Amino acid sequence: MAVYVAESGPAEAPTIVFLHGGGASGWMWGPQVERLGDYHCLVPDLPEHGRSVAEKPFTMAGAVAQIADLIRTRAHGGRAHVVGLSEGGQLTLWLLSRHADLVDHAIASGTLVRPMRGAGLFGVSLRLYWPIRTWGFLVRANMKNAGIPMRYFADSLFDLRVMSPAGMTRAVAEGLRNTLPPGLVNVQVPTLIVHGEKEPKSIHASARDLLAAMPSARGYVAPGLGHPWNLQAPDLFTNMVRAWITDRPLPTELRPLA
Repeated sequence: MAVYVAESGPAEAPTIVFLHGGGASGWMWGPQVERLGDYHCLVPDLPEHGRSVAEKPFTMAGAVAQIADLIRTRAHGGRAHVVGLSEGGQLTLWLLSRHADLVDHAIASGTLVRPMRGAGLFGVSLRLYWPIRTWGFLVRANMKNAGIPMRYFADSLFDLRVMSPAGMTRAVAEGLRNTLPPGLVNVQVPTLIVHGEKEPKSIHASARDLLAAMPSARGYVAPGLGHPWNLQAPDLFTNMVRAWITDRPLPTELRPLA
């Protein structure tokens, strides 16, 4: 696998693969990796992101193939628990659609499966934004709007500095055009569909679509939290991951989706 992968944890422990969102990179899983030190963690930077910026192009299909190869070659026993947020959640679902045999448990958070109108216009607005993308006040404003805590300013700035406008356009366009992967009705992998209460209506609607499509799935909401809620409430998110992959009750703070 050509992409950069951060690897940590005991040599014989079960493997968790963490998949980051579009425009970010593997740093966003730092709080979870730190708290799950008893697991073998694999955290790739997806193509055209972070330390994998030279691996081109980013496509959903290509990224899924690379993740599957990562699990086959580096996950203990050739299988892994997979946790994804945003575009990472989309990739988790496509991995289940195409390579469910590689996945023990899955978590997809803040996952859009309803294509957004106007996705093709993103490249136009990006050309105006790109020359000023690393201006400190603008980075902070975008982080505040996205709900990313300011202690991650340096990480966010790094991603903006290394990513190309073409790479950003591809990643965002792939995410906004994403649809419900085929064959999820046949997936038997225990799958958790979750999102923050403050996420857009399209994410809430997508969660309902996924629950209707996946008999193996359960749905929960993180009250009072937004899209990157693994950073906003790292203990709660990590406790959810640990409970789900060990078949234990989920934290009581989470609210079941009706």
